[in-house]
Amino acid sequence: MKDLILVRFGELGLKGKNRLYFQNILLNRIREVLTPLGVCRCRRTHGRIFVEVPGNLEEALDRLQRVFGIVSLSPSRRLPLDLEVIKEEALVQLCLARDQDGGSSFKVEARRSNKSFAYNSMEINQLVGAHLLQNTRGFTVDVKNPDIRVVVEIRREAYVYSRQLPGPGGLPVGTGGRAVLLLSGGIDSPVAGWMTMKRGVNIIPVYFHSPPFTGDRAQGKVLALCRILAGYGGKLPLHVVHFTEIQKALRLHGPEELGTILMRRMMMRLAQEIARRVGAQALVTGESIGQVASQTLEGLRATDAVVDLPVLRPLIGLDKVEIIELARKIDTYNTSILPYDDCCTLFVPKRPATRPRLQQVEAAEEGLPLRELVEGALEQTEIIKVTEMGKEENNKTGP
Repeated sequence: MKDLILVRFGELGLKGKNRLYFQNILLNRIREVLTPLGVCRCRRTHGRIFVEVPGNLEEALDRLQRVFGIVSLSPSRRLPLDLEVIKEEALVQLCLARDQDGGSSFKVEARRSNKSFAYNSMEINQLVGAHLLQNTRGFTVDVKNPDIRVVVEIRREAYVYSRQLPGPGGLPVGTGGRAVLLLSGGIDSPVAGWMTMKRGVNIIPVYFHSPPFTGDRAQGKVLALCRILAGYGGKLPLHVVHFTEIQKALRLHGPEELGTILMRRMMMRLAQEIARRVGAQALVTGESIGQVASQTLEGLRATDAVVDLPVLRPLIGLDKVEIIELARKIDTYNTSILPYDDCCTLFVPKRPATRPRLQQVEAAEEGLPLRELVEGALEQTEIIKVTEMGKEENNKTGP
């Protein structure tokens, strides 16, 4: 007998001739997240990945539940093709499930892909179910809506389990290209980054830092958010762009009501330049239509006019309640609401323009040394490699 985790994947199985490419990236990600627990061994078979558990089983399950591409997983036991051994393990699994989650009804679900096994699926259900009833008290069989499902899979070996934990689904990170994420310390942008990673995209976070207006606590909050996202997608190269001189110039020369739009346009210019230097194919923001004054269709058009890369907005149709629910689900919410303001929240105009005309915005920028401001900010940019474990290292200055 051996403890294993049975991993199921969904849309990866529909990728036709590219299926192995997606599955191999998923296998590499599984090995990566389990490496801190010890040597990980994975075996791929039809529609399944079997992982030999290194170290603590519950910690391994927790780590795998954050791997994109995994639909669900089950702690399992690998057994010989011996019906008596299978019966005893099914009894153990039933009692474990009752102790953990309660319940008084069960169903045995047998799946026999190995047709050489002496018993078919229906016979396995009947024989194992009878054994469970004979050796427990207080249980009944419910084939339609049981409290506990004891699953028996007959392959080259037998696998028995009673727990099925959800994974995040989606595609393995690394299969969908690269995109630059404009990451603030707020609620929205980390969720947008998570949703983008769920589609297999590697994200490069960019944070705009404005000392002394924004302090070390604001940057520390962004680092904490990056650590959480790194738990889903691996090491992240956080680009910290020093934005102070740009904000000073905008406040001095730009109309106050256009301040937010002008600031966003500068951020987009900087993000696109970083994207070109790191080989990213798109930009990602946490904007949602109508959520704040600058996020009207006119405002988004004025913002996007300065870039030619695609701008992905995963949250565009969600309201704040839905975004907060997702933030709670992925564990970024409590960090996002820490009271350390970023440059976006500190410099909000009293009466921001909600329907800015593009010509009006472009005219407001005419007196600004845009190229010099962008180049100056990029020269001071720091790159911090952020891991889930918090072992950051400052890589270099300048992208």
